[in-house]
Amino acid sequence: MQKKINVLCVDDSALVRGLMTEIINSQPDMTVVATAPDPLVARELIKKHNPDVLTLDVEMPRMDGLDFLEKLMRLRPMPVLMVSSLTERGSEITLRALELGAIDFVTKPKLGIRDGLLEYTELIADKIRAAARARLPAAAPASAPPPQVLRSPLSSSEKLVIIGASTGGTEAIRYVLQPLPADSPAILITQHMPAGFTRSFAQRLDALCSVTVREATHGERVLPGHVYLAPGGDTHMRLGRSGANYVIELDPSEPVNRHRPSVDVLFHSAAVAAGRNAIGVILTGMGKDGAAGLLEMKRAGARTLAQDEASCVVFGMPREAIAVGAADEVVALGAMSERILANVGDRGHRV
Repeated sequence: MQKKINVLCVDDSALVRGLMTEIINSQPDMTVVATAPDPLVARELIKKHNPDVLTLDVEMPRMDGLDFLEKLMRLRPMPVLMVSSLTERGSEITLRALELGAIDFVTKPKLGIRDGLLEYTELIADKIRAAARARLPAAAPASAPPPQVLRSPLSSSEKLVIIGASTGGTEAIRYVLQPLPADSPAILITQHMPAGFTRSFAQRLDALCSVTVREATHGERVLPGHVYLAPGGDTHMRLGRSGANYVIELDPSEPVNRHRPSVDVLFHSAAVAAGRNAIGVILTGMGKDGAAGLLEMKRAGARTLAQDEASCVVFGMPREAIAVGAADEVVALGAMSERILANVGDRGHRV
């Protein structure tokens, strides 16, 4: 019989602690071993129960959730799933938590928290399972110098880089973008994120990178040196054409692979609009979103890269893409920026 995933829930709200317990205990493969109203109580319960996964509210009394997470990841690293509020401050704190080593996050609904959280039952359970299996990401020390910026190969402005990611993707994307030079080809990214988080994520990346990073808007022209992040939650992002120009297309059609935005939707559109002028990249994430689209990109003549298992937080999406033959190369995260630029500079085409 498979061992259950033992979960410790930390939240200052008794209602949320009760709902998380109800959700988790309704699953046959996981159980809540304890709950805590703040990090100081949680610290003792971690010693007592040695849980497999910790769910942690981002804004806590007695000790800030980020301070607790930083100490935890330094002294007793373990899979942490953040429980975040849908506010600008909540999104900024959550992104910082992911930098510190949290695996993923779920959001509290603004209204009707009981019904809202219960609607998330399947999502929360899936994220706990992924966290329990995840490879703990290495949190970058605050004093770490920024990576050296690479030189851009000579290439036409027709080249595009198309990236998809999910669990673990916020840090993987930062790792890929930071070394890229300001004159890199245009980059389109779909990262599975709820509404309200992608703008903060784009602003954070823009401050760290030589390329210009923004949340994408419908109809805007795609330009070299710019990164376009699919808005979270409400729309898919597609690559389109308007005459000789590439443009961003956003549409609120139904979720694909349970996701909106979906990586497959972006990859499929790139196969049609860009063909062999695209480089497709699939990074860490749970599930299979992106595998079929990356294969279509490859069949359309694009070069395709998948992150390797050893450097993934969750080796789900890349594994599925590799399994269907969609990846030309399997690349460690530390080498991904260089391989992207090498493929941009490769003027040869697939036979």
